[in-house]
Amino acid sequence: MSPFPYDGRFPIHRRLPEESTPRAELLEALHAMATEEDATWESGTCSGTMYCGDHDHYAFLNEAFGLFAHVNVLQRDMCPSATKFESEIIAMTLDLLHAEAITDSEPAGLVSSGGTGSISHAMLAYREWAARQRGVSRPNVIKPETAHPAFDKACHLFGIDLRVAPVDPVTTLVDTEWVDAHIDADTVAIIGSACNYGYGTVDPIGALSDIALRHGVGLHVDSCLGGFILPFGQELGYDIPVFDFRHPGVTSISADTHKYGYAFKGTSVLSFRDKGLRNAQYFFLTDWSGGKYCSPGMDGSRSGGLLAATWASMVQLGREGYRRYAVDIFATAAAMQESVRSHPELRILGAPTFLFSFTSDEFDIYHVNDFMRGRGWRFNGQQYPNALHMAVTRPQTQPGVVERFTTDLDGAVAYAREKEGEAPASGAIYGGVAGGMTDEADEFIRMVMGDMMDAQQSIPAPG
Repeated sequence: MSPFPYDGRFPIHRRLPEESTPRAELLEALHAMATEEDATWESGTCSGTMYCGDHDHYAFLNEAFGLFAHVNVLQRDMCPSATKFESEIIAMTLDLLHAEAITDSEPAGLVSSGGTGSISHAMLAYREWAARQRGVSRPNVIKPETAHPAFDKACHLFGIDLRVAPVDPVTTLVDTEWVDAHIDADTVAIIGSACNYGYGTVDPIGALSDIALRHGVGLHVDSCLGGFILPFGQELGYDIPVFDFRHPGVTSISADTHKYGYAFKGTSVLSFRDKGLRNAQYFFLTDWSGGKYCSPGMDGSRSGGLLAATWASMVQLGREGYRRYAVDIFATAAAMQESVRSHPELRILGAPTFLFSFTSDEFDIYHVNDFMRGRGWRFNGQQYPNALHMAVTRPQTQPGVVERFTTDLDGAVAYAREKEGEAPASGAIYGGVAGGMTDEADEFIRMVMGDMMDAQQSIPAPG
């Protein structure tokens, strides 16, 4: 069996073709691939990943994207629309995150390439700001264990010491006393999640805000996942704690427009309480022979299409549209959680929102996963403890999906009872790489990642 996708169905290009290929032929192949791959999530059985799932909306965004896809937003003199789109995306996000509560500084933001981009830019800004304002040369930040690995990646890349705070195993929330006790003179920021990726729970941002103010350090709220849906959950009356700029200690927030903002993949907004903090991460090179170079972010050239499509999504939907979708998503999440709670063998972790995670104290939860996979469900696996995570998006709000989930879960629990004591076939997965492994598995993970990137090289050359 070939490791390369679509081997035997479509031509494989190991080198640039000598002759041009008809556009119609290529489009036919692309349509076939897209149609088959869309079928994996259109049924509503896939956790997260596809946040909108509305092909009419995608067609609208495609049209907006196509008008500006060829434009490089670095050339603002040639495409002033990019400034309009970007500034309004930032302004609308600041409004959603209650920047009106900021009275002692000027809030600002930037549009990044995604959640990892926003988190990385935030960590860079804190490092640079502390170096210039406080003379910190060996910075550290403190994150909850549940905070996204993008913080680990950013700290690795930027030479920042990362301190990992424990979380309460019942609530899944960060131990704020531990955070308070481990801040020192070199701490540049602490982290909280709203909500965290694993459990859909919101860290005690109010308590972290008090700690940040008392120590004079930054507080970044990772709301990449929740930034464009939790505010509407609050408006709808759900018990979601305040996590935004209404807390005076919150100095930056990341919120992904390409998740519940229903834009295309490749955009996120990083908001700052103070423009000075944002400006700290700018890059300048004024003595280059090619001219003076400056970059507001790590990316250089960017397609104007992403800014146009993101702006179009936000303006077209408006608060009414986002609120309407949130009604269905929160109701669906609540119904699915009730299905889980109907089984005494299963336990939901913490007090989740639109995203929930469940485990079992009686059998390995991955037996449930094995059964549900056979019914077409695609959950995200977790570890410590083993658990399954369901991020409810618009595809799950389709008629019949909750009922299907309930029926299939009934069968899965019975199956797990039968398989008690046996090893399950599946395990924790995030980003396509198997989890549940310790440090000695590093080489195996590198091998798996290499296989994903280098599959084509394993195909024999023609002749």
